[in-house]
Amino acid sequence: MKPTESIACSLVITTYNSPETLDLVLRSALLQSDPPCEIIIADDGSNNDTARMVETYRAAASIPVVHVWQEDLGFRAATSRNKAIASAKGNYVVIVDGDMLLNHNFIKDHKRMALKGSFIQGSRVLLSQEYTASRIATKNISVSLFEKGLKNRKNALRFPLLSRLLAFNSSSIAGIRSCNMSFFRNDCIRVNGFNEDFVGWGREDSEFAVRLVNSGILRRNVRFSALACHLGHRENPRQSLADNDRILEQAILGKLTTCRNGIDKYLVKK
Repeated sequence: MKPTESIACSLVITTYNSPETLDLVLRSALLQSDPPCEIIIADDGSNNDTARMVETYRAAASIPVVHVWQEDLGFRAATSRNKAIASAKGNYVVIVDGDMLLNHNFIKDHKRMALKGSFIQGSRVLLSQEYTASRIATKNISVSLFEKGLKNRKNALRFPLLSRLLAFNSSSIAGIRSCNMSFFRNDCIRVNGFNEDFVGWGREDSEFAVRLVNSGILRRNVRFSALACHLGHRENPRQSLADNDRILEQAILGKLTTCRNGIDKYLVKK
């Protein structure tokens, strides 16, 4: 496989009622060495505080900043991502959560590592809740390898050449995390996007990966590139996890390549 020749990258950021955290993420997204062609906020029902903050960025940014909002009917990350990806103008999509600080070369690295026939699973550094609070107060978006409060510190190292040498394709779904992931938009549409039967936290990203792998789009693990720092916060409730595990198991056992309740309903028919 050869690297793709021309990539127009849409950055999708999921969020829900965390404007202070999203503020930091947007700051890092707009200071990229190779900016995305647009930033799309996939908003799972936040109140007006988030809308006002996003509008401030939209008015000042040199690239489009799009706010895709849906009614708050519980945790519906799959639906929110589908709506954002359906509206995307780029042929390549990078998705992150609204609590991920992006390295200056984050988009550049995703584009550089993209290959036809694969999707990228990136890594993350973990920042404690204590140090996240101080970072929000100071609006500091830089992450140092040596600062306090970091876990998975090795994931703050950027070595582009080593990253390319160590990248490999896999059919495994272990450790799938949509907080740092990218794929060609057409591949996402081919498997009908994220499965909106998932309501509540968990497994919608793994099930999406299962269908990609089953359709021949392999996972490409990327380390030492596309660096991002996960800001600390309280964990989401997990009462829906058992039901979501069952949906994931159905996709695995059935070797599914698509889902019925997906992105197709939002796509403009040509």
